[in-house]
Amino acid sequence: MRVRYAALPVLVATAVSVAAPATAQPPVLHQVRYTVTANAPSFADIYYRDTEPATFSDYSHNPYEFSPRAEVDVAPDRPWVMEARLANPDLWAMVLVQSGETRMFDTAGFTCELAVDGVVVKTNSGPRGALCSIRNW
Repeated sequence: MRVRYAALPVLVATAVSVAAPATAQPPVLHQVRYTVTANAPSFADIYYRDTEPATFSDYSHNPYEFSPRAEVDVAPDRPWVMEARLANPDLWAMVLVQSGETRMFDTAGFTCELAVDGVVVKTNSGPRGALCSIRNW
């Protein structure tokens, strides 16, 4: 009896190609735009998220590593604008503004806006500060 091995190379090639690992696709990054304004000139502390932690535990152990602070003067004609690229803005996109003035001074009132891929998804305002985030913190 004669055994034919003609199909053997095809079977081996098929097995190798099926077993080869697929290359991981990089995550889709969304354009996130944070905008903060004030009703009158005012000094503000603004916390925002421009990077995402690899795991939530990384964030919970050191949230300020992922939420830098900007100390800025804002006014109706001088908004603060920051753009970032995030893979999961539903979880991580966030901007928080609060008055940088002492409590002895009246504050102007602040407004924040959060846009993802050109669409405004959250706005908020308050007399001493505001938080814009898709996620409830």
